Amino acid sequence: MRTGTMETQGASLSLGRWSLWLLLLGLVLPSASAQALSYREAVLRAVGQLNERSSEANLYRLLELDPAPNDEVDPGTRKPVSFTVKETVCPRTTQQPPEECDFKENGLVKQCVGTVTLDPSNDQFDINCNEVSGPFWTEGVLGGGTLVRFLVREDSTCRRAAKSVYHNH
Repeated sequence: MRTGTMETQGASLSLGRWSLWLLLLGLVLPSASAQALSYREAVLRAVGQLNERSSEANLYRLLELDPAPNDEVDPGTRKPVSFTVKETVCPRTTQQPPEECDFKENGLVKQCVGTVTLDPSNDQFDINCNEVSGPFWTEGVLGGGTLVRFLVREDSTCRRAAKSVYHNH
């Protein structure tokens, strides 16, 4: 009988060591839920926080995202971002995610620049957004006589300058 008790105690100690090793391993390795956010996910999270802090009547939704920088892979490193948001038809008080809201016809458009991190545990960001005027189409003739039409999204000062240059040609 004594042998059985000794074996049980030995197995219990061995199991305790394995549990300790698994616990330590779990602390060292990042969990699947703590994986780095994608560049787009980090920007969407920043847009969500901009909406939360906003005092405007309606939510904004991501309209356009500039390409991600091809630098650091460390999720904790701040990454530069540039994106455009547009006003939606959803009131800010709604519980609906902005991605499910339609863009408001003639809604405000804002150009946003700043930094985000891909670390899901760090929800701090530094983003500044400025209203831009609505886009407009313009045409021009290239040196070879080719007619081109392009969309310009700039502030009103640049728009006036672009129109005056266009009308002088």
